[in-house]
Amino acid sequence: MGEIKVGTASWTDKTLLESGWYPASADSAEKRLGYYAGKFPLVEVDATYYSPPAEQTAALWAQRTPPGFTFNIKAFSLLTGHPTKVSAIYKDLRPETEKKNVYPDDLPPQAYEDVWTRFLSALDPLVEAGKLGAVLFQFPPWFTIRKSNKQYLLEVERRCRPLRAVFEFRHASWFEGDNREETLDFLRKHRLPYVCVDMPQGHRSSIPPVLEASAELSVVRFHGHSDKWTSKNIYEKFGYLYSTRELKQWAPKLRKLADQAGETHVLMNNCYSDYAQRNAGDLLDLLDES
Repeated sequence: MGEIKVGTASWTDKTLLESGWYPASADSAEKRLGYYAGKFPLVEVDATYYSPPAEQTAALWAQRTPPGFTFNIKAFSLLTGHPTKVSAIYKDLRPETEKKNVYPDDLPPQAYEDVWTRFLSALDPLVEAGKLGAVLFQFPPWFTIRKSNKQYLLEVERRCRPLRAVFEFRHASWFEGDNREETLDFLRKHRLPYVCVDMPQGHRSSIPPVLEASAELSVVRFHGHSDKWTSKNIYEKFGYLYSTRELKQWAPKLRKLADQAGETHVLMNNCYSDYAQRNAGDLLDLLDES
């Protein structure tokens, strides 16, 4: 059975800081990360989706965590085809435009290449410390199953190599009917790690909870089951606390998935208040018992 690491998709969210999960003594960024890393072996960095990280920031993350701690980094929005604020792009690479949001084609080709290079090179301190787990590429709801998008998955894998890119889909077409096996076969053929998700169903972005390993690394992200999934308020969207009963049902499934992969990362993304931390702690206990 492969190793299972459990963590959350944030350790700095403002509602988490207000929840009282951190002790009063954890009164700085350094102390909060240290406290978190004493509870969990894994964390996902969400802020890098909105703005590329600075290398010195990654160096501080590496310095402030114990040996064996793992960071998964969410890819910058421009690299997954999401609308990206011009102000979030490296200053010298920003296109001259009146648009507030841009897409890859709005940048000159060389500027786009430079964004890729700078984003990945900023992660070097984590790589050198042995603390980079994977780079998460979460694609937009309009990223459907088609040949050009499959080719982009291969392109991303090549660009990131030897770093591990993992892929999360947000359009139902990838797993509708016969597409399920087509998708899994493609991922396995090219050893592309697929991100399993637990999320509300019945929406255009809904992906069913297909727990299958497609590479040596498996990733599972828990988004919750909020009845306000379409809300633009992220706390309404992700503000869901899993019950012990729900998590008990997941524990054996995660163990089974871990039998297929060398390493499995489980991340609670229900980031409102201390929901993710509480559920991650509960899940760790349940996995220890199973």
